[in-house]
Amino acid sequence: MLGTFVNVGAIIIGTIIGCFLKKGIKEQYQDALFNAMGFAAMALGIRTIASNMNNSKYPVLFIVSLALGSLIGSIFNIDEKIQRLIGKKSKSNLGQGLTTGVLLYCVGTLSILGPVMSAIHGDNSFLFTNATLDFVTSMVFGSTYGIGMILAAPILLAWQGSIYLVAYFLSGAFFSKDLITEVSIVGGILILSSGINILKIKEVKVLNMLPALAFPILFFVFKGII
Repeated sequence: MLGTFVNVGAIIIGTIIGCFLKKGIKEQYQDALFNAMGFAAMALGIRTIASNMNNSKYPVLFIVSLALGSLIGSIFNIDEKIQRLIGKKSKSNLGQGLTTGVLLYCVGTLSILGPVMSAIHGDNSFLFTNATLDFVTSMVFGSTYGIGMILAAPILLAWQGSIYLVAYFLSGAFFSKDLITEVSIVGGILILSSGINILKIKEVKVLNMLPALAFPILFFVFKGII
């Protein structure tokens, strides 16, 4: 778990530094930061999708996952509930920032495979690398959306901690390359959607789409049982 704690600490420290940097940025330049985050999220989302799509052995799974996940999220209206919880009228669009930040921190090969390698082999190199990347990213998020972005840290702790425990007790057999590929495709689409939302190209309720991430996992659980 050392690597995960380092990763979480990097996000907390990076966010705090970003908040101090924000004080030196004039308000009229905030739009430039939002545009930068929007384009960055779109680019990372496209890269994640493209790098994993050719490796997918289940080309329809991501479509079914997005459809069912979005339907469930809309029925429970996850977006409105979370926006109301953190303050829908926040000038910093914290909900938007947290959605994008959590996806970037949690969905990716390093963030998923890192805890597995740590649990099985005691190798934290993946997580240390991920922590370095997240440190830089969190500074940008902190300077753009404010101190509220620190809430992404406990979410990452829960995510990587859960992966660590499952890998520790199941020897990592569950987290196959195919599972990571399918989760990454869905996650890449959600990250791309966040970028579209930030740039106001189209209003996308990404929070309502988050349940889609669970369906590739459920598929492989069911596949393992039968």
